[in-house]
Amino acid sequence: MKKAILLLAASVCGLGASPALADTLVDNVQGIALDEDGKVQRFTGIWIDDEGRIRQILDRTDKRPREIDAYVDGEGQYVIPGMIDSHLHVMGIGFGALTLDLSDTSSLEEARAKIAAYAAENPGRAWIIGRGWNQVKWGLGRFPAAADLDAVVADRPVWLGRVDGHAGWANSAAMRQAGVTAQTASPEGGRIERASGSREPSGVFVDAAMELVEKAVPAPTPSDRDLALIEAQRILLSKGITAAADMGTSIEDWQTFRRAGDNGSLNLRIVSYAAGTDQMELIGGPGPSPWLYDDKLRLNGVKLYLDGALGSRGAWLKQPYADDPGNRGLSLMGGTRLRNLMSRAALDYFQVAVHAIGDAANSEVLQAIDELAETYKGDRRWRIEHAQVIDPADIAKFGEHGIIASMQPVHQTSDRIMAEERLDPARLEGAYAWQSIQRTGARLAFGSDAPVESPDPFAGLAAAISRSDAQGEPFGGWRPQERVNREQALAAFTSNGAYAAFAEGRFGRLVPGERADFLIVDRDPLLASPADLRATRVLETWVGGRKVHSLAGN
Repeated sequence: MKKAILLLAASVCGLGASPALADTLVDNVQGIALDEDGKVQRFTGIWIDDEGRIRQILDRTDKRPREIDAYVDGEGQYVIPGMIDSHLHVMGIGFGALTLDLSDTSSLEEARAKIAAYAAENPGRAWIIGRGWNQVKWGLGRFPAAADLDAVVADRPVWLGRVDGHAGWANSAAMRQAGVTAQTASPEGGRIERASGSREPSGVFVDAAMELVEKAVPAPTPSDRDLALIEAQRILLSKGITAAADMGTSIEDWQTFRRAGDNGSLNLRIVSYAAGTDQMELIGGPGPSPWLYDDKLRLNGVKLYLDGALGSRGAWLKQPYADDPGNRGLSLMGGTRLRNLMSRAALDYFQVAVHAIGDAANSEVLQAIDELAETYKGDRRWRIEHAQVIDPADIAKFGEHGIIASMQPVHQTSDRIMAEERLDPARLEGAYAWQSIQRTGARLAFGSDAPVESPDPFAGLAAAISRSDAQGEPFGGWRPQERVNREQALAAFTSNGAYAAFAEGRFGRLVPGERADFLIVDRDPLLASPADLRATRVLETWVGGRKVHSLAGN
């Protein structure tokens, strides 16, 4: 394991150091950028200074600099700004790559076979840890149960997170280890699923109830975390993600990022939002951190959870679920506590990002922002994460107080059929309503929520402009009036993402003075069809004027 860590670390460090910072000209490219008004600007070269910032964007007629240290011939390939994922989980991506991944399974039997094989291949692991199950995708018609796991692994604990991270699946050994019994009560903001007709835990724990089992899971070591960060960076940089908003940073995560920054292996820009106000105070102390490591790392603010997810019926709705009468989901905290936590963060100028998926949750956050904005003046850039299901009567409120709508286009294509089952037609009017929200004047910042979804930004761009999935379904797009155009989608993955993180002027746009974060890709994303856009290959990724990823053979 230590040897693997050293080899991977050396690989990442090597990529980060080549080429060394120096005056560089990247020329003979078909460049695409957006101006301040979101209009497309074409260019043919980038002159980068020795601090990794853009000195000049060059057109065909511009005179090229003569005294440079490095020249890169782009060979006519396309150059676009580096992609900014405005909502993902960096360490979750890394650990997901190092543990059992069930996201590609399409049935319970397929998942059980994969779990059994993984357990057999890893006899020395005290716990089997993984994620990615999705009972909706499996067509199971119910949550999985501990008995389903016991049949394949009974000799040691198994704990598997649902694809959305809002439910966990345990076998009997894991529940025994955690001390969970029929007498264990569901905690506030969580739900223990019970076996039919009894109080016996079925094996699934929703939202806050997950902690009942997670407290018994062995914590990763610092070396485990360092390896997970290396894996996360490798994955994200290969996809063309040059900056990311890490939603739910713990003090252990932050220290992992700092170690990478200190040893020179931090190549991804990470903007952190702490996992609650306690972690916010531990990391930031009196306020947001400064920008560190040449704008590679900053603690911006705090992430708060108000509800769960639609897939586990934890999203908080104004009316019951259409397919589960009597269930309105979960409010993870009361309105007073929400306002107190938001106020605590805003008092010291931490940016507030609130997870809200259901229409009741979104309505509560919008009302809280309206109330707190009277006290906390200035440019706060309140963020609502996901904003998936909104009462149409509340959509106009997104245009007030500079609210950032941090949304994930791929959720719409993944959730479409489930959303139609969970919600009635009237509520679908406010579901994944990108264009309606944008028309209010709110700023859209797009992301993936990886590892819940793939971090591929080109899949996100394709979904945003088509409202269709990878198979082109439904034809013409689902509720196509909510599509955004190509320029709007590109802005939501670049300049808007920087603005949402108070990073404008540092990175996000290919303009003089900003960091030279860009991609060399094999097609024009503004002309490609949605299917071709999904097939985009990232040939090279540059962060701060340094090449940090190169496709094999390029």
